[in-house]
Amino acid sequence: MAVLTIRNVPEDVHRALRMRAAQHGRSTEAEVREILAAAVKPESRVRMGDALAAIGRKIGLTD
Repeated sequence: MAVLTIRNVPEDVHRALRMRAAQHGRSTEAEVREILAAAVKPESRVRMGDALAAIGRKIGLTD
């Protein structure tokens, strides 16, 4: 697993992270991992068939 070091985190941000972690019952480090994972997770999965159909409609293809 990779290691990431973040420097110069403002104190108010660090305090908010600690509070958020406590609310979720985990360490600050675990909370930051959860936040990062959620930030890079796709909002929704695009289905290939739907994407191709939308492209076809856009360029005027018909059945």
